[in-house]
Amino acid sequence: MCEINVFLLRGDKRERIMDSVARILVEGHSIQLTGILGDKITIEGSIKEVNFSRGEALILAN
Repeated sequence: MCEINVFLLRGDKRERIMDSVARILVEGHSIQLTGILGDKITIEGSIKEVNFSRGEALILAN
């Protein structure tokens, strides 16, 4: 299984939002993150980058 860690970018700040994310669902500016245990977080923003070799996704805050 391939899980990634998700970070929120606000200006020059980088905040870890969720670890071990198994699914990312994008609907407009709403992004739903689902962890490997089924926990969910929904945030507003846009995906800047998904880097599987580093195991992370970067989301730009609105």
